[in-house]
Amino acid sequence: MKINKNKLIFKDGTVFEGKSFGANKSISGEVVFATGMVGYPEALTDPSFRGQILVLTFPIVGNYGVPSKDKWESDHIQVAGLIVSTYNDTPSHHDSEKSLSDWLKEEGIPALEVKDTRAITEKLRDGGAMLGKIIAGKNKINFEDPNKRNLSREVSTKEIKTYGEGKHTIVVIDCGEKRNMVRRLLARGIKVVVVPFDTDVMKLDFKFDAVLISNGPGDPTKVKETIANVKKIIAKKIPTLGICLGNQILALAMGGSTYKLKFGHRSQNQPCVLTGTNKCYLTTQNHGYAVKKIPKGFKEWFYNANDNTNEGIIHEKFPFMSVQFHPESAPGPVDTDWIFDYFLKKAGIPLEAAVTKNNK
Repeated sequence: MKINKNKLIFKDGTVFEGKSFGANKSISGEVVFATGMVGYPEALTDPSFRGQILVLTFPIVGNYGVPSKDKWESDHIQVAGLIVSTYNDTPSHHDSEKSLSDWLKEEGIPALEVKDTRAITEKLRDGGAMLGKIIAGKNKINFEDPNKRNLSREVSTKEIKTYGEGKHTIVVIDCGEKRNMVRRLLARGIKVVVVPFDTDVMKLDFKFDAVLISNGPGDPTKVKETIANVKKIIAKKIPTLGICLGNQILALAMGGSTYKLKFGHRSQNQPCVLTGTNKCYLTTQNHGYAVKKIPKGFKEWFYNANDNTNEGIIHEKFPFMSVQFHPESAPGPVDTDWIFDYFLKKAGIPLEAAVTKNNK
């Protein structure tokens, strides 16, 4: 079998050669790294990675194959490309339905085995996330910054979808939502209605009890329609929870500000402190932007123990709150699954089903 030797090229001219195990094609994107030891099927299907070339720091990837689609976080692979140190092409797991290589080729996603992923990660850590491209054959594509696009528009649902039959309804504004958010709400007996990112929730023709602003990719300031609609939701005092990008959108809607982190938080062990306490939670995160200015009427809810960046805001009086991390995990620790219970309690919504700790 022919093995293609392709290249990862950074905008500053740095080149890494690698063995292809995905689609033999050229792409451009933002190169970022994630440090999780497990969970590559969930990571690759996380819409927050849209437009990015993902470098996985864990040395062996592919060893447990790819599970069925119902265990993914979206319908497709969302990364633009994948870089690993060692690819295992002989997976062994009871849930595995195909190899990672076969999956990548089916979905047209290039992937390279580059032995020195440590050097790539150190480059990104020291220099910050930067543009790059995977080249198969001749170098005929330009560097493209995905953050200049409204990436939420690309990954959001195009139609309204309803899940569950609970007595209470939560509307999820899909800016790139991970499916486990819906699963965790369904586990609590909640009816969930997922709507496109630019939906004016106040014009929906059914009653609902609360709103969840989902995670998603890219620069939060590009999601202007969502920001405008969240202002209307808050004006009506509707209980609102934001997650990841949703944290940034809530802050922007209320007059706060955001900024781009040097290389972002993409891991399953980010330590987040509950402000005013000695409680620290391990969290899953995947974001390149963060809240800078906390809006009037809100206060810091969590902060990052590593770099003191904001990890959540909460209103001083009304049930408006958001977190930068992923309480639904998938993959990662379930330490903060209680965020959903806390929000439902503040929103006056009783739990209608037993909640298991199993995040799937």
